[in-house]
Amino acid sequence: MHTYLNILEIIISLVLIAVVLMQTRGSGFSATFSSDSSIYRTRRGVEKALFNFTIGLAVVFVLMSILSVLIG
Repeated sequence: MHTYLNILEIIISLVLIAVVLMQTRGSGFSATFSSDSSIYRTRRGVEKALFNFTIGLAVVFVLMSILSVLIG
């Protein structure tokens, strides 16, 4: 059981890394040429769904880590 939790935790961590890297931020190369980087904007559509998925995945990762420690 402990081995399956470790494998699942590794998979979740890899997916979490990929999702965080997929998110765009205004501080990249494209912000060099745009002048509206200081304007607050809301997340919409896919960006909002990706943001919410990241938060949910982080919560699942923390819960899996706690469960792994309690079982092991």
